[in-house]
Amino acid sequence: MTQNTEWTGRLWLGRDYGLIHAELGRTAPHAHYAHQVILAPDRPVTVSLDGVNQTAHRLFIPSQVCHSIVDSPDAVFTVYAEPLMFDAQALHNVVFEAALSLESLDHAVRHCPRRSLGDPRVERALSALDRWLTTKVPGSALAAEAHLSLSQLQRLFASQLGLPVRRLVLWRRLRMAMVLILAGSPVTDAAHEAGFADSAHFSRSLKKLFGVTARQALHHIDLRLLA
Repeated sequence: MTQNTEWTGRLWLGRDYGLIHAELGRTAPHAHYAHQVILAPDRPVTVSLDGVNQTAHRLFIPSQVCHSIVDSPDAVFTVYAEPLMFDAQALHNVVFEAALSLESLDHAVRHCPRRSLGDPRVERALSALDRWLTTKVPGSALAAEAHLSLSQLQRLFASQLGLPVRRLVLWRRLRMAMVLILAGSPVTDAAHEAGFADSAHFSRSLKKLFGVTARQALHHIDLRLLA
């Protein structure tokens, strides 16, 4: 069974999705906002989904489902995609039909139809959130941008996005920090610029959402930012 805890390989990061071709180390149980697809071209992987081990060459892990990597003996392809933008079934279909290469997966996910939010209040709140990521993001200020009360905004986010405001802020900050790291910033500087208190806060958040620390996830990963 795989004992390594560090990820080694390549990570391509797009605006609303990420692609990894890597040897995945074991992770602690965790749940994150992204839909996740694991594609194992050689030996199958074993993943614990809500405490039940599943072994397969292809696994789809929906948003917010608790899981952990139990055994991944070879390099695998992994797709992360924001549920805000991707319908789970559409993502499942295009990824499972794509050839197993980063280039093919990038082409498939890039051309996968995006969801329409359809609610200008959510769009206004998300636009304000992205503008304020480097500072504190008060829920009340986001609600004001959407012309809603805070309780109304929380209900709207829960129904349309599937997670509370604070969780979405954390998700967006993690992505921003990763973009800055990809652009060459030291981890500590990227963490501060993305609104984290320090690099330890960034690493704890990464472990909470992905089951690995910043060192485990980034030390041996070749990073590329997609246009």
